[in-house]
Amino acid sequence: MKALLLALSVLFVGSTQAMASSAGAGEFVNLTGTIYGVVALVLFVAAYVLVIFEEKLHMRKSKPVILAAGIIWVLVALAFAAIGDKDTPHAAIKHNLIEYAELFLFLLAAMTYINALDERSVFQALRSWLVSRGFTLRVVFWLTGLLAFFISPVADNLTTALLMGAVVLAVGGSNRKFVVVACINVVVAANAGGAFSPFGDITTLMVWQKGKVDFVEFFAIFLPSLINWLIPAVLMSLAVSKERPQALQESVRMKVGARRIMFLFLLTIVTAVSFHNFLHLPPAAGMMLGLGYLGFFSYWLKLHEGRKGTGDQPLDMTGHNPDEHDNDAEPAPPGHGRLPVGGFDLFRKIARAEWDTLLFFYGVVLCVGGLGQFGYLAVTSQFLYLGLGPTTANVLVGILSAVVDNIPVMFAVLTMDPQMSHGQWLLVTLTAGVGGSLLSIGSAAGVALMGSARGIYTFGSHLKWTWAIALGYAASIVAHLYLNAQYFH
Repeated sequence: MKALLLALSVLFVGSTQAMASSAGAGEFVNLTGTIYGVVALVLFVAAYVLVIFEEKLHMRKSKPVILAAGIIWVLVALAFAAIGDKDTPHAAIKHNLIEYAELFLFLLAAMTYINALDERSVFQALRSWLVSRGFTLRVVFWLTGLLAFFISPVADNLTTALLMGAVVLAVGGSNRKFVVVACINVVVAANAGGAFSPFGDITTLMVWQKGKVDFVEFFAIFLPSLINWLIPAVLMSLAVSKERPQALQESVRMKVGARRIMFLFLLTIVTAVSFHNFLHLPPAAGMMLGLGYLGFFSYWLKLHEGRKGTGDQPLDMTGHNPDEHDNDAEPAPPGHGRLPVGGFDLFRKIARAEWDTLLFFYGVVLCVGGLGQFGYLAVTSQFLYLGLGPTTANVLVGILSAVVDNIPVMFAVLTMDPQMSHGQWLLVTLTAGVGGSLLSIGSAAGVALMGSARGIYTFGSHLKWTWAIALGYAASIVAHLYLNAQYFH
């Protein structure tokens, strides 16, 4: 369904008259009607179909888009060579690679911190505290939603949804009705919370790094985001009983250094914001400096947890110490004995980053960038932002993000770079962030919880409450247009 709508929308605008446009690196003519342009579009749609059926095919979503990206840029180079231009593709792909490199380094540092907090049992300790309190189901409903809303701006909506979903499943048990509405509530809250922070979602991060919205300006959509969650939450809470399930006896304590890593993560965020706002340097450079903070602290943890006198050891080609056994890996084969090792290892946290997501993002950036060189994005921008108007276009972007992944949608908007007021950039940031809540497949949070609560929280069960989520979506847009009217000038 995602691929079909995407194909129809792009094919529609592709049939529009050719026009000149620009994107990133330089000027180019419209080549949507050439055989190269048509093949590139078909290839992208085919790759995205494979992404949609990732669960059924058991093929990582990064693989088809990486393949498609490489071939699309071959077609770009051939198309421009046919008109005697060999310089534009080179400059354009370098521009796309620089954009991806900044986002990659930023996300890698953030993911490493999240993995470090997970290894130090921060999230497990929070979960055990919640399930051992003996709260009523309605209190758990509101607590998990509230925590999802305020944790996702820092920890991203996927991690937050998995954490709060585990609490819902542990407390709800066999109460399917409660688990369904509580999971929907967590998804909506996590997506809404991630919308008002550059750290809450990849789309908001892209908007911030592009300089379309300043860090402080994101908080202008805090209230609209809150409304987006509260309206469906209030309506769904009426279906939750005040039953008090038996408290689970579970106790998890955070490991040594957990609080200091939390502090370093906060300091890293401050560093990234300062790099952007005061030094006018890429936020990714600030995040990598913050990764350096964690690197030095990890050295201290190694000494503290059983490596006294050894410090950092040399690594082999695989990123492992050849003289030690990796506790997280499979046992060493016969004849390859290694000494047992304990303690915190920064490079193992880096290795646990979501590499499939990071590489998928590479494929998306280059696929969309390549289609942009053919002229598809320029024509789409003309149709949406000049034909329908920016407000209508941005509302539709949010609805589309419930069907098509919001990453390529937002990257396409940023590549189009339509002339809009700050208020409109805030609006598209809001809608792309929260629009995915309309369907369970519209966001990483929803997809993750469908896997965790398999057979209980499903596409159909989410669809039954889409009307309530749509009310919140509409109300958040109206609230933004009213509360942030000064940004639309």
